Amino acid sequence: MYGSYEIPVRVEGEVAITLEEAGEGFVYRREGAGGAVEKLLLAQRRRLLLSPVEPVNLPKSITPLLLVEFSSPVVLEPQARRRIFLKFPVEVGVFVSSGEGHELLDIFSLAAQKYTLYGDVGTGSLCRYWRSDVYPSLPEVEPLREGVLELRLENTTSAWVEVGRAVFSAYGMRIYHSGSLAGMRGRMRILGESAAETHFSNSPLLEDMSLAPELFPTGRRSRKFTMEAGL
Repeated sequence: MYGSYEIPVRVEGEVAITLEEAGEGFVYRREGAGGAVEKLLLAQRRRLLLSPVEPVNLPKSITPLLLVEFSSPVVLEPQARRRIFLKFPVEVGVFVSSGEGHELLDIFSLAAQKYTLYGDVGTGSLCRYWRSDVYPSLPEVEPLREGVLELRLENTTSAWVEVGRAVFSAYGMRIYHSGSLAGMRGRMRILGESAAETHFSNSPLLEDMSLAPELFPTGRRSRKFTMEAGL
């Protein structure tokens, strides 16, 4: 489903998307499990781009943070470096694209939208919440609900450490996509028993994947998030 399409276009599936000529413009319609939307687009002919976007936009943008809770904790020996795979919730952006760039038209998701607090009530951070199994290799996914996150863990301490969650900032998030897969690569550098630093790698999960448009450009913001309220 992900990719660029000539207009007029109709994409069928759990969500049906159409963009058809109407007078001097185009009518955009989305129907299906993600709800129904109709918009009139008064513009010259462009291309339609369907792409995963940072999964912190719905139901509205209230936090740039994503917390992935592991269904079972991971225990790392001192100074260990290991790789695991997790799933993350997918939000799909619908863009009108041209040679100059992309204009966001719509965002939808079939993934459950839950939020949680990382840390205590007074000083904690609100996060989009997702629970994932931990996989030793690339898992299969439901493309419009979940993507794959490759997470490289580095225990910089001299002690055994147990990790049961990871918090990431959408600033600096790099999502790549192929026809039916959204993927990204992250790192967690463990600094102590209850502290770690996370960030994303600017490289695709698999070859021949395309970089998704960014809705949270970094600017002067840090690409990293420091977890200080427990792992």
